[in-house]
Amino acid sequence: MRELGMIITLLSLFVFILVGCQSVNQASDEVHTGHEISIGDLHEITASTNEHPKFLDHYHESIVDIYKEVPHYQDLLEQIPCYCGCGGSVGHRHTYDCFISEHKEDGSVVWDDHGAKCGVCLEIALFSMELHDQGAGFEEIRNFIDERYKEGYAAPTATPSL
Repeated sequence: MRELGMIITLLSLFVFILVGCQSVNQASDEVHTGHEISIGDLHEITASTNEHPKFLDHYHESIVDIYKEVPHYQDLLEQIPCYCGCGGSVGHRHTYDCFISEHKEDGSVVWDDHGAKCGVCLEIALFSMELHDQGAGFEEIRNFIDERYKEGYAAPTATPSL
């Protein structure tokens, strides 16, 4: 268990250093055919959560792995606030919004590349999913995230308390 915690911490540090948290207020310099750009974040629609967005082709495997897992933790991540500032800058409500912005009635999914560009989002998602897999409950995970990010980070998203 202690080894897993160390692995999580090292992976989190690696991801944070690798991508940092880019400004979500600056528009992308790239032109993305078939994509929608929303205040610097790229949105891409796929047929379902089983089909991953093409924008992930440009990211490290560890980031792609987190994106692949996020849909399986929707109920959890919708209860976990994000502390990168995305609540105020792009209107995110919780950590899940950093990765998936919408599930449409036809089953298609609107993915958000915000999480791929932000070490804080990636770290919160990774910690939350790993703690859940270790048997921690939603409230315990929420308390861990709130305590870990209460100082030195942006205000949390307006995620309702559990």
